[in-house]
Amino acid sequence: MLEDCALIAREPDMFRSGRARYRIVEPLITFYEAVMRKRWAELEIHRAEQVWTTTRQTFLTQVAGPHFEALCRAFTLESGDTLLAEHPSEVGSGTVNDPTNRTQIEIDVVALAPQQSNNPRRILSLGEAKWGEIIGHHHLHRLTTARDLLQLKGFDTKDTVITLYGGAGFTEELTAAAATDDRILLVDPDRLYS
Repeated sequence: MLEDCALIAREPDMFRSGRARYRIVEPLITFYEAVMRKRWAELEIHRAEQVWTTTRQTFLTQVAGPHFEALCRAFTLESGDTLLAEHPSEVGSGTVNDPTNRTQIEIDVVALAPQQSNNPRRILSLGEAKWGEIIGHHHLHRLTTARDLLQLKGFDTKDTVITLYGGAGFTEELTAAAATDDRILLVDPDRLYS
């Protein structure tokens, strides 16, 4: 019923069939649940500044961050042919298991090419979206590791572009690396909203 009312969206994991997560579509509802509901008594007695001081990080990670990721996925789907070699047939998010480090790498924006029979599925782009954090080489390294792991799993990653969506910007080193490597794409808010 919540899906039918467009209050939540089911988002399948692009790399793990049968797995999905649900996302609250409306950021105001997410804000209420993450920040306001837990601190309602303090808000009623006019302590909003104190509440904000202690919940700002929660807002950034649980409200602004996921909303920015959703905006980046929508942007990639709508503008994929101007960003990438071709328009993606599917855009979503996914999780890649890293057995060596015994971790999982979450990919915020995955752009896949149309499936062609008898060929491995081509990944057009793997992306990281950060709203309140400056993006650097460690973000790039995580995505290149994920790209290598996906190649071992049978995906075609030879032309995969690593796309970094930065609300707070990028380090100088990353900007310099992107200027010399066409497989690294940086998307800032100006480009996102142009």
